[in-house]
Parts: sequence; structure tokens; C-alpha cells
Amino acid sequence: MDDYLPISMLNQLEYCARRFYLMHVCGEMEVNAHVLEGSLRHQQAHSAGAEREGDVLSHRRVYLWSERLGVAGFADVVEERVVDGRRVLIPIEYKKGRMGRWLNDHIQLCAQAMCLMERSDADVPKGYVFYFGSRRREEVHFTPELQARTLQAIQRARQLIAQGKLPPPLEHYAKCRDCSLEPICLPREMRKLSETAV
Repeated sequence: MDDYLPISMLNQLEYCARRFYLMHVCGEMEVNAHVLEGSLRHQQAHSAGAEREGDVLSHRRVYLWSERLGVAGFADVVEERVVDGRRVLIPIEYKKGRMGRWLNDHIQLCAQAMCLMERSDADVPKGYVFYFGSRRREEVHFTPELQARTLQAIQRARQLIAQGKLPPPLEHYAKCRDCSLEPICLPREMRKLSETAV
């Protein structure tokens, strides 16, 4: 499974292709306050185990993979229940902040769901992203459109890896502001260098 793409990297790619490349291909990682806080908040979800509450069995830190998609990774939680005689699985991803304007968290969650669909005969109709910042679960339905966008993200990730070239920095500096890799990426500086080189 060495060539399997980590599911979490799809989140990075949807947020910023340069961030994805720096993290996945170059192995860069920088810990800032946002990364550290996210890690601390994830500690309980990252301890493997299962617990039952009523008719819901919650599995924590579930390893998932898809041979068809060539992706692998962990779901923070997968809830299991029986609805109308059918087994239903609901993946849940925990995130530090609040729901953003981008679909990177939805893509990551959908990739987890697609792994569950491939590896079980259960229904996987929806999932949730729990945002610590708002203390709310955002419901995500795994529509054909979201699944298609997730497949596109996987293909795009493989293309970027095959090209072997660091993508240019974003022009959307609001995304860069809280990025832990901003001091490595240097988006503004790289833009100025490319403008002066022309």
C-alpha cells in the first residue's frame, strides 16, 4: 500500500495544491498554534476503540482503504446502526475551526465514505464534520456530484505527483493567513519574484 494516497491529503489538495505538494511530495510540515490545537482536540478521536450508546455503536480511529481508488487513511469515528433492517455506517470527521467556504473537509469525508462503500455491504448515505469552533455537526450527503468531485481530486493529486513540479502559490491570501506552511511556501515572496522575472 506504499503508493496509496493518504485520504487526509485530499483535504490539503482541495484547500491548496501547493500545500498538498509541499506536505505529500516534499514531506514538509510545520506546527503552528492552529495545528497544535487541532492535534490536541483530536486526541480522544484518535484513540482506537468502540463504545455503544443506545442503538449506536461508535468505532473510533477506523482504518479505511480502497483498492479501486488507491486511497487509504483513518476515519475519526464511524457510527454503526441498523435502520429498517439495514446496516448503516456514518463516518464523522473532527475539525478544529468552523465550517469554511471551501469543500476540502467534505472531500475528505466523502473519500472515507467511498472506502466504506467498497469494503462493506452497508448503506453509507451521509456523514458529519464536527467543528470544535462552532460545536456543531455539519451534515454531508454523499451525492453523485460530491463523489465525482472526490474522484477528480484523487486524479488531480496523482497528476501533480506525476508532474513532479511544485504548483504556484495561491493568489487567495486569506487561505494563506493561517496556513502552517506559509513560512515555507512564501506565497507573497514567490509572486513578487515571478513578477520581477517577467
